[in-house]
Amino acid sequence: MSSPLLEIEGLSGSFRSPNGALTPVLHDVSFAVPRGTVTAIVGETGSGKSLTALSILGIQPPTFQRSAGRILFDGRDLLTLKPEEMRGIRGRRISIVFQDARAALNPVFTVGRQLADVHRLHHGGSASRAMKRTIEALRAVSIPEPERRARQYPHEFSGGMAQRAMIALAALVCEPELLILDEPTTGLDVTIQAAIMELIGDLVRERGLTACLITHDLGVVAETCDRVVVMNAGRVVETGTTEAIFTRPRQDYTRRLLAASQLGETPEMIEA
Repeated sequence: MSSPLLEIEGLSGSFRSPNGALTPVLHDVSFAVPRGTVTAIVGETGSGKSLTALSILGIQPPTFQRSAGRILFDGRDLLTLKPEEMRGIRGRRISIVFQDARAALNPVFTVGRQLADVHRLHHGGSASRAMKRTIEALRAVSIPEPERRARQYPHEFSGGMAQRAMIALAALVCEPELLILDEPTTGLDVTIQAAIMELIGDLVRERGLTACLITHDLGVVAETCDRVVVMNAGRVVETGTTEAIFTRPRQDYTRRLLAASQLGETPEMIEA
């Protein structure tokens, strides 16, 4: 069996306040993301799931101070890399789709221009070749009339279409090995959510991607993910296959999280 693409070992850290006080927020976080899988990180707001994901790319808030741990990507500790080495990995080998796609896109440039610029940054080549690849990527994520849409600006895209464009950028234009998705369906209606997650599953299967999904939506996890990491208060409380977590949870917190989801409650409500 091959080694996991991503391994987080003992990641701990705190937020530093303006007066220098430290508030611990991550406590010995450890889990692995096997190659060619979709691994979900779930938990209520404030559990540390997004902070952990941002730490993988080195884009965590500047007030966060790591105190221990390693983040191994393909066997290499990302936390030991120089800034220029990390820039060679960020986007090119590890890419991320944020929650608000339209906010992540630059409003003053067309969508096609932005995707083509990223392609040239990571892969080089001519502007015409980059635009051709951009059109192909937009078509691959089922954006209709991709040639026309590439000439439009982010405000001309619906929320679901903007999210598809961001997936095209992160997964197809960048061509990474690891795709991080931070709450990618938040704010979208249920039908569009399902279509976006189906698209992500197709990309993983067809293109050999590995994905790490940050979400509080356990319904999405049950439908699309292979493995689950459950976090609470900055700690990993349970990991396992999706089937095992949903049918044989070992920890009381996981059972309450699942029960809250079945009742239609949000994870933030489980300790109320």
